[in-house]
Amino acid sequence: MHLDTLRFANFAQLDAAITDWEQMAGQLARLHDTAHQDLKAKADRANWAGANATVSREFIDKTAGEFDDAHTEAKTISRILSDTRGELKEYQHQLLEAIERGLKSNLTVMDLGDGSFTVTMNIHPDRTGRGTTVPEHSQHDVDALRDEVQRILGKAAESDTTAAETLRLIVDQAKYGFSGADYADRDSAAKAVKAAKGAAALMKKDPHKLTTTELNELNATLGQFRQDPLFAEELATSVGPKGALTFYAGIADPYLAHYDPKRAEAAKQFQKNLGITLGTATLSDSTRMDAWEDAMVKLGTQPLGIDDASNPRGFAVMSNLMRFGDYDDQFLNAYGDGLLAFDKENNVKGRSPWINNWNQADLNFWGEEDRGRDPMTGFLEALGHNPDASTQFFAQPEDSGDTVNKDSEVNEHLQYLTKDRIWLPDGPAMGDAPQEIAGRDSLGHALEAATTGYAYDATAAPGDHTTAPPGSLDRRTAATAGVMEQIAYLYGGEDGHQMLHDQPELADSLGKMGSAYIDDLDYAVSGIGDHAKDATTFPARYAGRAEFGNQGAIHFLSVLGQNETSHGLVTAGQHLYTISHLEAHQTTSEANYHQGRQAMYMEAEVRGILDHSHVQQAASDYKDDTEQINKSNGRVAEWGKFAIGAAVGGGVAMIPLPGTTVAGIAVAPVVSDLAGEAINTYIGQETDKAMDKDEADPTEKSQLTSDDFYTKGVGDLGATYDHYLDRHPEYRARAAADDVPGELKTRYMDTGSSEDDYRGRAPHKD
Repeated sequence: MHLDTLRFANFAQLDAAITDWEQMAGQLARLHDTAHQDLKAKADRANWAGANATVSREFIDKTAGEFDDAHTEAKTISRILSDTRGELKEYQHQLLEAIERGLKSNLTVMDLGDGSFTVTMNIHPDRTGRGTTVPEHSQHDVDALRDEVQRILGKAAESDTTAAETLRLIVDQAKYGFSGADYADRDSAAKAVKAAKGAAALMKKDPHKLTTTELNELNATLGQFRQDPLFAEELATSVGPKGALTFYAGIADPYLAHYDPKRAEAAKQFQKNLGITLGTATLSDSTRMDAWEDAMVKLGTQPLGIDDASNPRGFAVMSNLMRFGDYDDQFLNAYGDGLLAFDKENNVKGRSPWINNWNQADLNFWGEEDRGRDPMTGFLEALGHNPDASTQFFAQPEDSGDTVNKDSEVNEHLQYLTKDRIWLPDGPAMGDAPQEIAGRDSLGHALEAATTGYAYDATAAPGDHTTAPPGSLDRRTAATAGVMEQIAYLYGGEDGHQMLHDQPELADSLGKMGSAYIDDLDYAVSGIGDHAKDATTFPARYAGRAEFGNQGAIHFLSVLGQNETSHGLVTAGQHLYTISHLEAHQTTSEANYHQGRQAMYMEAEVRGILDHSHVQQAASDYKDDTEQINKSNGRVAEWGKFAIGAAVGGGVAMIPLPGTTVAGIAVAPVVSDLAGEAINTYIGQETDKAMDKDEADPTEKSQLTSDDFYTKGVGDLGATYDHYLDRHPEYRARAAADDVPGELKTRYMDTGSSEDDYRGRAPHKD
């Protein structure tokens, strides 16, 4: 900052610019409200079909989002300009006061024109006239004035420079459109950039020489700023892609981290903090970050050329960092394309480039069965936390028909990961016992996100603002349904039962996906073959609903029924969906009675498919071991435990999964938002009854013969029937005349059991 620049600064143009930006922010606020309350709201309510259901709706959503970002950017720019103007005016005032005080001491401050200035005396004492008194001063006064002016100019320069830097970074965040970076003032933006430079300086050190105290300091900084866009981009680009990978590999090196508990805990938190920070950085569309992302993908196949962590390839390190954070969809898809291409080339038995005897790296601190050597695991975890990216990665091929019924209609990534890839356990060796394969569990997480629109481990924990509150809305789209159709085709196919048996880690995820699409499965089962489907009772809850085909739905359900966990989750989802039907269509009219009856019929049929499939599978698994068969029946009969604590709102029921190894929540559609309170009340009542019964005879459900198991199934249907008709007894006689109880039993026992003999999939046999 030059002396005369600040001394004679005219802020009129800056004042005008600030006024313009403030007015622009106000105008954009009004446009923002209009875009959401009018444009987007109408689009959400519109019953579109075809391309409009996907392309147009998505375009309108993105347009409304751009108004959000435009408003945010205008506010931020206005604040930074206003703060900077206030500071510069204050520094100008301080400078003029200092110069004026100097004049009173016979000292002059002059700009030398080359960025420097000088402090000189006004009049030499020898030239003063008789009787004239010259103010006294000393060299100390000269030095003091010089230092004061220099301090003022330095602060003004810092204010001006940091404002310019932050404004450039904010604008560069979006190559097209607007940045969503939101800062209350210039200082907060400048503080983030300064913190990033300090953190980058620590990350440029030799990780072996970084003390645990310094690592904790780095963690504290990242923990505070990891979701700050300017901080994240500045750190990522300052350290560089290879710098970030080599530094983390050095921190995670087992010889450095794992034998010091304090160091190991610091390294564990650093993995999470750095992963979230880099994810935030990828959300920027700046040229710098585009180059960073391209370089990171190219580094994936290359060994880093370091002594740490068995000299890992880029994919092996970055995948462990991206387990945490919100990453850009395009980056994740480009990264995944590169990873799978390399993985396919090396998919040879006994020759894994990741899990082998010479790779002794431990790059993951989260999970006992997951050392982090297989980069596919961390990448799939990233997809599990980024639903839109996962939906894109597993998107149905464009030339697919209405229903997936051949291999060419399956996404090549999905085909490879579910059927072709050789998966290996990556936990510590534990004798001859079969080990859980963490990568397949992560594949299930990614598919949950791709099909439901929710992060697989979304929670409703108080104070957790990192994920949207579950129960807010049904997030299914035509694109998510396209992924679900492929999954139903694969796992409902001829070798689907073998796949589920060989991939037990996916059972919980498949159950959660089946629950999330139970309305579409019911619709598919409701027809006579693929004709006369009941769209009145089972209407589409979103545009572009999943189409499974009658046989495809039955096959998929029969495979899910074979596993105790997937059976329980789908049964719970089916029951909640049925109850929502009954609450939304209470027996107050002929039309409501018809829909309620059809909903109960469908639960009986689907429950029959699931239960019969389980009984057959238990008999196949345990052969003549009656005790084990009965114990399995007893465990499956407790499917109601999955519904305990379920909450309804926004068109979905969110089913928490307490007391199990299953993470997060399961989603089940409900018929009407207005049914939420009634469903919640009913679930609570039924849960209390079940708990009272268990306390009275805690061993009652421990074992069930097949006959008892089916008897209990019929009893569950009967309880639902009573619940529906007790409040309106005038329709009970009508239901009796229509033989609804008999039809429910027939659909459960005959349609579910007998018909499933030739329509469902046979049990898996070793």
